[in-house]
Amino acid sequence: MAVQEAGQGGGSAAGGHGGGCSCGDCPHGARAGHRRAVAEFLLKRDGFAAGQGLPAAVAHSASASRQWVSEELTQSAELVAVRGRAEGEAWLARLWLRTATGVWALVVVLLLVQAFTAIGAGWTSARTAGLLAALVTAGALTAASWFHRARGGALAPVIGEDNRLSTSRAVAGAWVLFVAYAVLVLVGRLAAASGHGERDALIAGLELGRAAGVVTVLAVVCAIAVLVRRVVGVRVLGQRLQKVRADRPRAADLLTDDSGRGSFADIQYVVIGGVALLFAAVRLARRPDQLPDLPWGLAVVVLISAATYLAGKYAEGGRPVILSVVRAREAGDLDAPIRTGDDVEIRGAGFVPPGAHGADRLSRMVVRVGAVHVRVPLVPVAGGFSNPTDAVLTVPVPADVEPGRVEVQVVTAAGVETNRYVIDVTE
Repeated sequence: MAVQEAGQGGGSAAGGHGGGCSCGDCPHGARAGHRRAVAEFLLKRDGFAAGQGLPAAVAHSASASRQWVSEELTQSAELVAVRGRAEGEAWLARLWLRTATGVWALVVVLLLVQAFTAIGAGWTSARTAGLLAALVTAGALTAASWFHRARGGALAPVIGEDNRLSTSRAVAGAWVLFVAYAVLVLVGRLAAASGHGERDALIAGLELGRAAGVVTVLAVVCAIAVLVRRVVGVRVLGQRLQKVRADRPRAADLLTDDSGRGSFADIQYVVIGGVALLFAAVRLARRPDQLPDLPWGLAVVVLISAATYLAGKYAEGGRPVILSVVRAREAGDLDAPIRTGDDVEIRGAGFVPPGAHGADRLSRMVVRVGAVHVRVPLVPVAGGFSNPTDAVLTVPVPADVEPGRVEVQVVTAAGVETNRYVIDVTE
């Protein structure tokens, strides 16, 4: 598909949308430009991996050709990154309308459910209060979507600083909306109540003794959302956690880590929180005269899930580390000490931060060899890159490095520095 798009790129654009458009209102602008840039990059990378496209001036030298290929891929990757950011901004600008449409679709579903369940039982004031509460909630969310239309609409509060959906904020936001809806239902019933006894019963339904489980869960999930933000921020500033910004948020962010792999801590938190929220919603539908009384057994399960999620946030990540540096040896080479101009292989862990496997991120990696900063060259292979990787980097020792004991240090794409490793460079 990417090859076909690259081949048809010259004829698929029309007018002012030839791939460079980044406006958020045009469906053929930023998205088409990003897809075309990705297709061109993939063609170039796979061509270089197959040994095609090298100029004769550098083809005779392995180091020169590697450096030239790396520079070409870096420039192409930067264009892909620019197009990706433009597409992400355009996607966020369109998201507010989708979120507003989804909210009102839920209101329609609620109306249909109430209409079907009212057959035989009749329409009650509780159903009217529930529908009016839904209309008020949907109106508030729509207004919030409009004012935050450039940042994702109603989803803006649950989008983290790394431009990903935050699991803790999403769970806390869901519980806040549910509790607000439940209170609005009681407010609507209280406004329609005619007798003193009915009004007193509705007010008693707000007592803490009847809703201690829900209140406890709400307090804990909100505290977790605030605490997780603090924990992540402190660990990033302390270089104990690597974070790179995503092009745009995705629904999968709620269940995965930054690299896109499923995260047990996130999945169990979303699943258990969602099940408990569904139970509370059924309790509210059955007894709309009080806040839903979440059983303490279920509330404790949610608290254990929240504690597991928080522990997972403390345990994830880690600072990258260099374990060893050795001279890279090709087939037929003699064993020898490290000299200027030789390639060295840096072995360790955590060199590629989660979510930084794109070429634009990999090209930002730097190795300090003494006082010289060396860009890590991109070495393409079919479907990806053989250098750099998360555990191994290969870089040349520059000619400007003085012989003697030299410190080597890796700076990752997230700006985190590894430990310093000392090597001996001979003349």
